[in-house]
Amino acid sequence: MRLANKTVAVTGGASGIGRAISILFAQEGANVVIGDVTEEVKEGGESTRAVIEAAGGSARFVPCDVAKWADIDKLVGTAVETFGSLDVMVNNAAIMGGGTKLLETTEEDWDNVMAVNAKGVFFGCKRAIQQMLTQPVNGDARGRIVNISSQHGMVCAPGKIAYGVGKSTVVYMTRQIAVDYAEDNIICNAVAPGRILTGKPLGGPGSDPLDYSKMRTPMPRLGRPGDVASAALFLASDEATYITGHNLMVDGGWMAF
Repeated sequence: MRLANKTVAVTGGASGIGRAISILFAQEGANVVIGDVTEEVKEGGESTRAVIEAAGGSARFVPCDVAKWADIDKLVGTAVETFGSLDVMVNNAAIMGGGTKLLETTEEDWDNVMAVNAKGVFFGCKRAIQQMLTQPVNGDARGRIVNISSQHGMVCAPGKIAYGVGKSTVVYMTRQIAVDYAEDNIICNAVAPGRILTGKPLGGPGSDPLDYSKMRTPMPRLGRPGDVASAALFLASDEATYITGHNLMVDGGWMAF
């Protein structure tokens, strides 16, 4: 119960990594407010909210396009109005986009990816900090932010320039916010997943994407959403003391290879 009586907002919480984070955080005692464009689960099955409630947890769903300030404002506002505070903000929502090189990337493709992967995290961090600054310090923190970045925030994302630039923005933003608001007792960290199997895989057995990822990852399997959720839980909890501005790799050793 590492998040007992705490309130968490998770963007992109309906599927994949966000779903795993939402469910794990609820199991650890948190009130979870899920923001996503739909409750439909890409992997199939009951909605994240339904799974949490069936297990006796507390959850709300708020339709949320993170590229719209009004939607982010409603997400945080719902958390505060319903549960009294916002203790943790998890900015997880992201899109891959067209997955093209520079010359093939249209202005529309670029804007669509940046709207979610960069501006969406900017909005989420900004609205969370606005709320957290109104709250008393509890232990070491008024509140904690956990951004979901990517290994492609540190190394290139071949053929996916908009995605890579968006995720590198998340890494930088995490550090900047951590420094700017450290004296206010607001903690900001990130989790950088490697290849995580979520939603519809990029390829099946024998496909180039999966074969390359397996070859490139030192550990004998690819990542699962729960791997990222466990790392996010640590950074969201009071166990993560004297840690801010950090980008925690969850990549099976990819970046060490």
